[in-house]
Amino acid sequence: MYKILPRSDGAVLGVEVSGTVTIEEEKELIDKANELVSKYGKASFLVVLGDHVGVSFEAAAADIKWIVTHMNKIARLAIVTDSKLLAALVDIDATFAKLAGISEKHFDSDELDQAWEWIEETMPTP
Repeated sequence: MYKILPRSDGAVLGVEVSGTVTIEEEKELIDKANELVSKYGKASFLVVLGDHVGVSFEAAAADIKWIVTHMNKIARLAIVTDSKLLAALVDIDATFAKLAGISEKHFDSDELDQAWEWIEETMPTP
């Protein structure tokens, strides 16, 4: 399950994920991302991950497919989680994301305001 965070604005979409994301929910998120990309050319995403986050196989595959086909449309990606494992994975992924022109960064949950400030620094305008 997910909820759009109220600070989302312009080319920045903030999402809090908890529980399991279904393929239907993933499709909704992809539609929202496509709207931003269509309007702004590039978009940035802030994702807050709860403690027990899961994703269906179909949803994970749809997410990966969208990211791979839209890498040049992603400006920044902030992942907010207290999971040490996910933080390490974000750090590894950030190296590869940089090769695709994406700035990716991990923040702990107590750094949510800093994550918003970082993600909003380079908001594209229409």
